[in-house]
Amino acid sequence: MMGPREQFGATVSQLIEHGERTALVWAEISGQFFAEAAARHPERVVNVGIREQALVSTAAGMALAGLRPIAHTFGSFLVERAFEQIKLDFGHQGVGGVLVGADGSFDIVAGGRTHESPGDMALMDTLNAQLHAPGTTREVDEILRAVVPGDGLHYVWVVGQTNTHSFPVGPRLHVVRRGGTGPGPIVIALGPVLDAVLDATEGTDASVLYASTIRPFDAAGLRAALGSSAIAEVVLVEPWLAGTSSRVVADALIDVPHRLLALGVGRAEHRHYGTPAEHIAAHGLDAAGLRASIDAFTAARAR
Repeated sequence: MMGPREQFGATVSQLIEHGERTALVWAEISGQFFAEAAARHPERVVNVGIREQALVSTAAGMALAGLRPIAHTFGSFLVERAFEQIKLDFGHQGVGGVLVGADGSFDIVAGGRTHESPGDMALMDTLNAQLHAPGTTREVDEILRAVVPGDGLHYVWVVGQTNTHSFPVGPRLHVVRRGGTGPGPIVIALGPVLDAVLDATEGTDASVLYASTIRPFDAAGLRAALGSSAIAEVVLVEPWLAGTSSRVVADALIDVPHRLLALGVGRAEHRHYGTPAEHIAAHGLDAAGLRASIDAFTAARAR
C-alpha cells in the first residue's frame, strides 16, 4: 500500500505532466519519485542538492516568473532552516507557492534533533500561509490537487503517521463523534492524530471534531458544535508544537466563556533517539497519554 510520501510523489508527478505552469524544486530527498518527471520536464523539475535556502529562493523566483512552484524537502530543513528565505522571498515579495515538508515532528527521530520540526506549523502561521496536515494518502492526493493549481502560499505537512478514515478536504471541522448526554468536552483532532483521539475518548461524553486543513480554521464549525452551551470546554490535539492553534480557538470563542487544553509536542527536547511511537508517547500524544490529560482536564472542572 502506498504511503503518504509515495502518494505525494505520484500526485506531484501527474500534476507536473498535465500542468504547464507547475514546477518542482527539491533538495535530494524524494528524488526516487521524480526521475521520469525530471527527464521529461528538466526546465520545470529541479534538484538543487542539499541547499535548502537556494531551494526556497529558486522556487520563489519561479513564482515571480509565472510558474506555480512546489518546494519540497524535510520540514526541518525547508521551514526551520530556510525560514528567512520563505519570509522574504515568498512573504515579502507577495508570491505564492506550495511548500511540502516531509516527516514532521517524529518520523526521523533516529536522525536526531536536526530532523525533527515541531515548530514548522507555528512558523508558517506567522506568514498567514494556508496550512494542511493530511491524515491519509487520499487526503494527501486531494489537498495537492486542490492547492497546486490555485494561488496563495500553502504549507502541506506529509508524515508517516496516518488515520484510518479519510474526510473531505478543505477548511472544515468534521463531526466524527457526538458526545453523550453528559458535559463532555469538544476534542479537536488536527491532522494524523484522529485515531489516537478516538481511542482516548472511547466511552466518554466527549465530542470529536477533525480537520486536515488547519488554516483557515473553521471557527463557524466549532461554534456550531458548541450549540447552546453556556461554557465551552475544548481540547486541542495537534502533532506539532503544543498551542500552535490556541490563538484561532481563542479568536473563535472570544465572546464565549471557555476552558482550553492545548496538547501537542512539548517545549522540552527529548534527547534520545528511539522510535516515532516512543516519541509520540513521550509527548503524551498516544491514546493513553491523551486519555490521562483529558481526564485530568475534566476532573479539574468538577472541583
